[in-house]
Amino acid sequence: MSLRILAAGLVLLAACSHSQPSSPPVADVVAQPTPPALAPPEPEPVAPPVARPPDIARASVYFDYDSSELDPATRAALQAFFDQAQQRPDQNVRIEGNCDERGTREYNLALGQRRADAAKKYLTDLGLDPARIATISYGKERPRVAGDDEDAWRENRRDDLIPGDVGSSNAVSQASR
Repeated sequence: MSLRILAAGLVLLAACSHSQPSSPPVADVVAQPTPPALAPPEPEPVAPPVARPPDIARASVYFDYDSSELDPATRAALQAFFDQAQQRPDQNVRIEGNCDERGTREYNLALGQRRADAAKKYLTDLGLDPARIATISYGKERPRVAGDDEDAWRENRRDDLIPGDVGSSNAVSQASR
């Protein structure tokens, strides 16, 4: 029997030696910091939209009978047009020379071209890039006002300054003269 007791004691001893490790104290578990939660990435700052300068407004300048000379009112209108064009380098300009119905077709085409060229020269002298400007003469073919009196003729002796986007179908497409 003593052998039996001894064997039982050894079994007990062996069982006790394989006891589970003790848990860490509760204070140690609480004291350990929790890993920070991953924050969602912050969105990239978006720049406020840049205000685009207004489009260049169409303009017309007027001439005396049988003249391509720029009077003070015409120069002032061309200066205002130039100021707008400087704000919009993405827009080209077409200058369309027109005449009243008096004179031959050929004479009026030449006079309309001199008028368009005079306006172009003035704008380039102010500093507008000549590559942005095209000229064309319509002579008496595009009257603004119908009539055979001085009021109608005065309205038809003009240059029309037409802005257009670079590269668009409204852009200046004719070669400058």
